[in-house]
Amino acid sequence: MKDADIAEFEALKKEAIRKILTKDALERLGRVRVVNPLVATQLEIYLFQLYQSGKLTETIDDKRLKQILEVLTPQRKVKIKKVKK
Repeated sequence: MKDADIAEFEALKKEAIRKILTKDALERLGRVRVVNPLVATQLEIYLFQLYQSGKLTETIDDKRLKQILEVLTPQRKVKIKKVKK
């Protein structure tokens, strides 16, 4: 892809995200981006694909965005073992 194509895609994606997310959901997306930019990018692409395919019939609020994030980022179980000395 050319730089111009990438810039155009980013502009289209950003515009679509603003249309489909509520203010609270946009703020959450911003916080996710700070903590984990990869997950935020995956989420944006997923939402953009839904938007482009016409599968979104309503705006996504913060609660729905959290549900989507839970699906996209399954929780990892962490085990802490105590080492005997």
